[in-house]
Amino acid sequence: MSEGEVFHEKQRLELCAIHALNNVLQERVFTKETADDICKRLAPQCVVNPHRSLLGTGNYDVNVIMAALQSRGLAAVWWDKRRSVQCLCVEKVQGFILNVPSRVSLGIVSLPLRRRHWLAVRQVSGSYYNLDSKLKNPVCIGGEGELRTFLSEQLSQDVSEMLLVVQREVEEDGTWLNSEDHKK
Repeated sequence: MSEGEVFHEKQRLELCAIHALNNVLQERVFTKETADDICKRLAPQCVVNPHRSLLGTGNYDVNVIMAALQSRGLAAVWWDKRRSVQCLCVEKVQGFILNVPSRVSLGIVSLPLRRRHWLAVRQVSGSYYNLDSKLKNPVCIGGEGELRTFLSEQLSQDVSEMLLVVQREVEEDGTWLNSEDHKK
């Protein structure tokens, strides 16, 4: 599969969480409307919903991502950054959703501000791809070794976080972790 055949939604408004979900699933499943419905389910009595931006332009939080994945029979496992990514059993992970710092820009002018940004990484036809919605095209990371290097670099940033997207049974039995690390 070439980069042209890899599903890749590009950034629109503050919808990076939706783009990351769709990119990790490799199909357009979620929309702003479905994410807003999830927000309403998570906080039905709130006038101002705490799971999205005040203006309603997106900026969804991790609770929306986790609920969206659950609706598809998947689970999100928080990665403990104190662990080495060598402990990951990548064969059991469907994809990765990272929350990283991102520069704010107005047109071509970059502002001295940083915000949080969701991005997806996924294997497609034997290669791992960075499916960041801010990229023009998916970027091939390479094989498992290059993936581990990429994830380590991303997680080395103080405020970066990572979710492992796995089947529910993988979450329940903990097989996303290498067996020797699982016993510890």
